[in-house]
Amino acid sequence: MRAGVFAALMRAASVVALAGLLAGCEGMPFGAPPTAPKTSPLPTPAPGGARDGEVVPPSAESAAMREYLTRVGRALESQGLLRQDVAPRDAPFTARQLAEDFIRIALYDEYSARGGGFVAEQQASRLRRWVKPVRMSVEFGPSIPLAQRRADRSAISAYAGQLRRASGHPVSFGSGPGNFTVLVLNEDERRAAAPRLRQLVPGIDDASVSAITGLAPTTFCVAFAFSSGNSPEYDRVVAVIRGEHPDRMRISCIHEELAQGMGLANDSPRARPSIFNDDEEFALLTRHDELLLRMLYDPRLTPGMTEAEARPIVQTIAAELMGGES
Repeated sequence: MRAGVFAALMRAASVVALAGLLAGCEGMPFGAPPTAPKTSPLPTPAPGGARDGEVVPPSAESAAMREYLTRVGRALESQGLLRQDVAPRDAPFTARQLAEDFIRIALYDEYSARGGGFVAEQQASRLRRWVKPVRMSVEFGPSIPLAQRRADRSAISAYAGQLRRASGHPVSFGSGPGNFTVLVLNEDERRAAAPRLRQLVPGIDDASVSAITGLAPTTFCVAFAFSSGNSPEYDRVVAVIRGEHPDRMRISCIHEELAQGMGLANDSPRARPSIFNDDEEFALLTRHDELLLRMLYDPRLTPGMTEAEARPIVQTIAAELMGGES
């Protein structure tokens, strides 16, 4: 889910730039993970979204993936992970910690684009966020059950409101076209999603398409943010959530990917309590994370700022939000 965030800024087919947000679980935080299912090399066609009255049977690959992810979810929960408390007493933090967490999560990238793919490489970046209003929408693969579609649509709608309140930035959810598209797809649907990705993001680069359609079984969800040219302002985000997830893992993916799509692109092992941490401890956006969003969209910070430019402002904002605590 969160053990790797690709946060690179690159030109995509001379049309859009990838402001990387590929968040995925690249390794389990518990002993030996359940064996991932094998998939066939030939995907079946996946349309650009299913109508509510249409459901097709899941493929054998999807059924195997659902069984695998169910075992992973049980293993995580058995260790007390994927917690759903958002303001835990056992994880206090100070203004200084909040500021450092913000700098690491909002102003650093974990992966770089290189050689047509992505390489793990921590590097300083610039502050990136939306300037235009965010309009979220969701599309479902045809094998996603109707009850799950209703639950996910409701969850995303409610979460869009939470992101709006936390950030202070206009975020809405609707049934029409948007600039932040959430795709809930089962295994074969995702592997056949290239045509839909090219419709959603004209000029998308091949590396981004391949990263999504070729997702490893141990990567649970992804989100890519795109900007025009070399701009630090987001124009479009596409998030992909595996439809086979059990409920708690699926809502955890929704919370992290949509928050990262707001501009908090990196992870930090020191951030706690936070979903922007590879340890899988928390499943839902925490109070700490809401403060990070408030900081990201504070008008004293502007897209394109470097760490040196942003740091003194970030420290001031963090102190204000924490009531002057150090």
